[in-house]
Amino acid sequence: MMDLVIQGPVIGAAELSSIAALSGAQGITVLDSDGHQAYRLPRVGTRAGVAEFCAMAGIDAAFVPSGLARDRVRLVAMDMDSTLITIECIDEIADMLGIRPQVATITTAAMRGDIDFRESLTRRVALLAGLPVEALAVVYDERVELAPGALRMLAGFKAVGARTLLVSGGFTFFTDRLQQRLGLDATASNTLEIAAGRLTGRLTGPIVDAQGKAARFAEMKRELCAGGGIAVAVGDGANDVPMLRAADVSVAYRARPVARAAAAHAINYCGLDAVLNLFA
Repeated sequence: MMDLVIQGPVIGAAELSSIAALSGAQGITVLDSDGHQAYRLPRVGTRAGVAEFCAMAGIDAAFVPSGLARDRVRLVAMDMDSTLITIECIDEIADMLGIRPQVATITTAAMRGDIDFRESLTRRVALLAGLPVEALAVVYDERVELAPGALRMLAGFKAVGARTLLVSGGFTFFTDRLQQRLGLDATASNTLEIAAGRLTGRLTGPIVDAQGKAARFAEMKRELCAGGGIAVAVGDGANDVPMLRAADVSVAYRARPVARAAAAHAINYCGLDAVLNLFA
């Protein structure tokens, strides 16, 4: 049996009744939420028309197995830029050099999947050559903000014993600090080369791209999810697609179309804590 989970900033009584009637649900249960409204509609009879109605109403809708229990989640993996945090770090770094438009154009094309990530990363990092390393600290201290609901999502999954993985095509300077700040279990990202206190415009070590993210995710999934454990992945761009496809439960968060197409569920209107309500 399938349940329908609907979540949104505001869900009116008329909208709730319409969705319940449209889906043929066998009841309505109010779900715990913070900053948005959430309901579980159990044992739905049909999906027809539900997604379209909810999209027009600005409501996130997800059809989930009735027995999908949160305490089975053993791994939660998140992308960093524009997922766990609200910014694209490399665009903000470029802003320090006055070249944000040039870098942001490449970033956007890579997120859509129009150009290869490795190529896009190499091109963007090259443009950062000469920037003092202190500028990275300014970006972290002044511009990095957690996505709405991020802390609540992490606390909810940690409460059931899930491990957390932050994977990023971005940089260790930021993932290391977020790991320490948030108590994350593991990270994987790229290392900027620094010489004489300035960025050289190159990376050191292996590049963490879409395949690198998926490989780290798969490694932890094998380690943690034997015997019926669930691995969750959350991302927003083309670089997250292989990881999303490898997950037991995949969520596209305020994502590009290519990521939404690869994920089982999409959250467009709520914060990251909406992921918790996909599980009973």
